Amino acid sequence: MKTIMVIGAGQMGGGIAQVAAQAGYSVILNDIKDEFVERGFGIIQKNLSRSVEKGKLTAEEKEVMIGLITKSTSLQDAVAADLVIEAAVENMAIKAQVFSQLDVICPEHTILSTNTSSLPITEIAAFTKRPDRVIGMHFMNPVPVMKLVEVIRGLATSDEVYKTIETLSEKMGKTPVEVNDAPGFIANRVLIPMLNEAVCTLNEGIATVEAIDNVMKLGMNHPMGPLALADLIGLDTVLSIMEVLHEGLGDKYRPCPLLRKYVKAGWLGRKSGRGFYNYQT
Repeated sequence: MKTIMVIGAGQMGGGIAQVAAQAGYSVILNDIKDEFVERGFGIIQKNLSRSVEKGKLTAEEKEVMIGLITKSTSLQDAVAADLVIEAAVENMAIKAQVFSQLDVICPEHTILSTNTSSLPITEIAAFTKRPDRVIGMHFMNPVPVMKLVEVIRGLATSDEVYKTIETLSEKMGKTPVEVNDAPGFIANRVLIPMLNEAVCTLNEGIATVEAIDNVMKLGMNHPMGPLALADLIGLDTVLSIMEVLHEGLGDKYRPCPLLRKYVKAGWLGRKSGRGFYNYQT
């Protein structure tokens, strides 16, 4: 395992590319537009510069890591990858298209993985002719800080591929946890309904945004309130995951109408400047 291609240079993909480079892997950072790749690359540089300022890295180590990252806007570059980690939007149609193309482009030995936070690994694998070499790697946000990686087996994922990804995750400084393929896996099956319930509490007029978040921070010792966390994740992403849970697990996972309303209004959280909090002031 020498070369890793990361598809998607956003918050998650950029973070994955960073930790892969920090672990000494050659990284191909891919997105559909140059501007997206440049933005993601710039954030990686900024993060590594901050580590130098804090004394966690030397300037020389930072330059070596930066030098391991190649920018890409073509999926054809996956021909050089031993592992692909897809971190595109949480949409099955898009992932199906990406994995179908990767299956044709990549050599036979290449492992295809997805950072999906809720979509079925088995279904994604079915769009390839190598379902035994498809696996889930669900990193947590922010990737450079959070230790957990949920490693999700599809129905056909081989033991060899699982072991390879488990070892690679550890080399990237993460703690891999084996999870079977089910809606929301573990992290989001537990977390996202809590965020949805916080939105319902707001929708019912039980308390203000600030009060709800303070109760969970001060009463439950959460580092961030659920509504602030939803804004950080992106309300569109929270809604997408809730819809997957609702479809797979039934009505108790029904998305709150207020969550749908905010997404339709374009109030997506931090990335849009407005969610449950206003980030434009």
